[in-house]
Formats: sequence, C-alpha cells, structure tokens
Amino acid sequence: MRPIHHFFLRILCGWRIQDDRPKDLARYIVVVAPHTSNWDFPVGLAVRSLARMDDVGFLGKASLFKPPFGWFFRAVGGYPVDRSKHNNLVDAVVAMFDQGLITKIAIAPEGTRKYQPDWKTGFHRIATKAGVPIILATFDYAQKLAILSAPFPLTNDPVADIERMKDWFRPHKGKNPMDGVR
Repeated sequence: MRPIHHFFLRILCGWRIQDDRPKDLARYIVVVAPHTSNWDFPVGLAVRSLARMDDVGFLGKASLFKPPFGWFFRAVGGYPVDRSKHNNLVDAVVAMFDQGLITKIAIAPEGTRKYQPDWKTGFHRIATKAGVPIILATFDYAQKLAILSAPFPLTNDPVADIERMKDWFRPHKGKNPMDGVR
C-alpha cells in the first residue's frame, strides 16, 4: 500500500511529512488534532503508511465498526469506542498497553469532527497511567503538511498540558479551519 499512498498523498496531492519522532520509540499515543473532516481518516492512513507507523491503531466511534464496513475499520487497526456510556475506557486501554496488546494508538482528543473547546482528557490519563509518551500529529491542509512531533512533555497538570498542546496545534489548519483548535 505504501506506493499507492505515496502516489496519492505526495505526488498527486502534493503533501509533505515532517516526522520528528525518535526512531527507537517503541510505545506511544498519537494525539491527532484538529479533527475537522472525514478526509482526516484517509490522509491519516496514508501518513501512517508513509511514516512507517503501520502498527499504530486508533480509537473510533462504535458505529463505524458495524456492517457493512466494520470489517475494514478493524482491518486497518481500529478499536471501537461506545461513546453512549461510560465504560472505563481509560483503564481498558491502559490494560491493553500493560498486556502488550497494543503499543501505539492514535486518539482524536476532541472526540468528534465538530469544534469542541473542551477536549476529552482520557488520552492524558492513559499516557500517564501506562507510562507512555504522547506524540502530537496534525494534518495542515493549508500547507499540505503532516507533522509528527517529538514526544510532548507531560506534567501532573492535565489542564495545563492540554492548553500547551492546543498552543502547538493552533497554527495548523484542518480541512474545515473554522472547526480548528481554538
């Protein structure tokens, strides 16, 4: 698939990838923002392939995993999340890290494609409980640039950390910039 992704993303669409991740990083969470369009998914799959991150799974809303396309989302590394009830997702994902069932996972902190000023904090709790670093990832449609950061330093203050993350994301424009990080 890598040659196909290369042709479509880089040659046909003109995207570039800036990858600042350490090459030997074995476990991490990829925080992807802003998430403003359904186009983020195919762009994300192409970036994941070209950056040789094929082992990075993702959390997605449970309705994506129903027929007729559920098999596809599972095949490309998806884990369904039932957002209609509180099901202790943080502890479940931490357990998956601890058991080695996952080593890398992508999460959209907004939890939706619409503008959401208050991000979900589960990704921060997962990272601190599982002892894994966070990599920030953005798809800047205006610049046709995908950026993968170096590990983002976390503190014991998730609110302050999230504000610092938002500062990192703010200059980057999603597909629908009016719904970007504010």
